[in-house]
Order: sequence, then C-alpha cells, then structure tokens
Amino acid sequence: MDLGLQNKVAVVTGASKGIGFEIAKAFLQEGCRLAICARNDKSLQQAHSVLSEYGPVYSQVVDATSLSEMERFGESVYEHYQSIDCWVNNVGGVGSRSATLFSQTDVDKVVSLCFSSTVYGCQIAGLYMKKNVEGGSIVNISSLAARCPTAGRSTLYGPLKAAVGHLSVTFAAELAAWNIRVNTVLPGFTQTDKVLESIPEQERNRVEQRTLIQRMAKPEEIARPVVFLCSKAASYITATSLEVAGGREVVLNPEIAHDKEKPAY
Repeated sequence: MDLGLQNKVAVVTGASKGIGFEIAKAFLQEGCRLAICARNDKSLQQAHSVLSEYGPVYSQVVDATSLSEMERFGESVYEHYQSIDCWVNNVGGVGSRSATLFSQTDVDKVVSLCFSSTVYGCQIAGLYMKKNVEGGSIVNISSLAARCPTAGRSTLYGPLKAAVGHLSVTFAAELAAWNIRVNTVLPGFTQTDKVLESIPEQERNRVEQRTLIQRMAKPEEIARPVVFLCSKAASYITATSLEVAGGREVVLNPEIAHDKEKPAY
C-alpha cells in the first residue's frame, strides 16, 4: 500500500530515543523529510546521526514545555523545508509517586510535560498546516493509562494523558476547516530502555500476563500506526483514539485467552 508520504515533511518531538525515535525512523522509511527535537543535546545528536542514514533530517534542541522555544522550532522547520505536513507530539513524563504526595512543583512539571507541550505542538502545527492546500495530520501520543490509570505511582500521568485525548478532539474540530486531522495513539507497555530500567521484571511479567498478546510492544509496533494515521490511507480518520496495547486489561480473565482448551463455564 502506498501511504502517500513521499517527500512530506514530518515533525516528531521527543524523538531522541524510545518510541519517538522509532516514529521518526518510520517516517524516513516512507520517504518523508524529517524534523526532530529533544531536550538533551547529546542524545539528539546521536539520534540525528543514526536517522540521517535513512533520509534528510533537521534537528534542534528544544524544551517542548516552553511555548517560545516551540514557536522558534516550528519557524525554523518551516524555513528549512518550506512545509510541515505531519506533526507528532511525543513529549511526556511521569512522576513516580502517589498523587497524594505531589508538591506544587511536581504537579506543574508533569502538567507541562504531558499536557502543555501537546497544546503548544498542536497550535504550532496547525499554524503552518493551514498554509497547505492538502492540510495535514497531527498525532498526539497518549497512553493506555488514559483509560486504565495506575494507583500508587505515576498517578497524575493517566489523568493528564486522558486530557490529551480530549484535547485532540478539540483541535480536530477547530482545524477541520483546513483539512487538518488530529488523532491520538494510546500505547500500552512498550519495550523501551526507560521502561526496562524503571519497571521491575516481576511487574513487567505481571503486565504481560494481563495482555492478550502476552508480551510488551516493540517501539516500532507503536510507530507504524502513528505513521499510518498521518498518511493518505487514514484520510477519513480524525478525532479518534487508537489503542495500541496488545489487548491489555480488556477482559477480566486474560489467562483464559491463552488456554487452547478453555474450560466451559
């Protein structure tokens, strides 16, 4: 299937590693011209070096929680490529403690990372996509935690990621007149370095057991649906949330799904 992305300009925030990096690579593999940003200069340079083997890459160190820095980034990308067709907001972060213990500083930080950065990205993407005859596509990366929040740790992450889904629908409505589509992708547990380092093996095993596909996602398995939503193959999809979570927490007894001789009830 031709996704119609050849020579399109794709922007990915938080693209120096993990899911963001794989999304960026997937765009290049479809023939896109790429722009990426991240906060860490060293990680961004390493990502740029690897991604450049797949196609043209423009990169810039950006704090996505700063509107002024995001505005400069959008302006620089547009000056460099003269177009912005796809934009993926991939910035996010969690606070590993109970919501009952969050300080004002903690709350402000998580809100900025998980929500404000997405607002700014949508605003700037919409500004430049309005110049396109064919419009454009924005994809906001949320999380399965938006539907199934966690207790005890990372407890503000889920509610804020739920807000991202609502925000996507709002922007989809406000930008529809310019043929700009806005969708949300909700990844499940994904095998990134960050997850492997921060989540104990016992907990990872427990999550896998409660997933119909009994394993964690590979980052590229999240990237491919994101690229699809930005393509002409998804031209009639907007204001939609897509779970890419392997069927996690969809039935009460997932262990039965893996029993080929299921007991009769």
